[in-house]
Amino acid sequence: MNPTKERRVFLHSAMALISSLLLPSTVFSRWDANAYNKIDITDSIFSIGVTNPGDLIEANDAIDISLPEIAENGAIVPITVHSKILDTKRIFVFAEKNPQPLVSDYIISKGVEPFVASRIKMSETAFVHVIVLANGTFYRAARQVKVTIGGCGEE
Repeated sequence: MNPTKERRVFLHSAMALISSLLLPSTVFSRWDANAYNKIDITDSIFSIGVTNPGDLIEANDAIDISLPEIAENGAIVPITVHSKILDTKRIFVFAEKNPQPLVSDYIISKGVEPFVASRIKMSETAFVHVIVLANGTFYRAARQVKVTIGGCGEE
């Protein structure tokens, strides 16, 4: 084996060992296939732990959502979310008319500013719902995005 390849093998093995020791296994087991595979927005929202739609507290003033009013390409819709709610634990993003409405789920560690920025796919004009979990309570805000060309591959 040449020195360069040996170095890569060593670094790869060392990083795998370090990550297994430093990162708890729950970090890797957070993918919730049940929630991400729901095809109905209501079922998808219930799958994250909301038991009653009345449990969602409207928080348009406490959750800042930045989305374009019109997205020319639904494959790359930029979104930023900033939660002003104390002790935000999770931020969920849903696109109402997508084939699978749950677009993303962010776990916010203690001491980290609850701010996320991403690009999402949207199949058509719809509301984007952001649900924030803080202190065991779910808060909700929504914005509509008009999509001119869908981005979810459906015809």
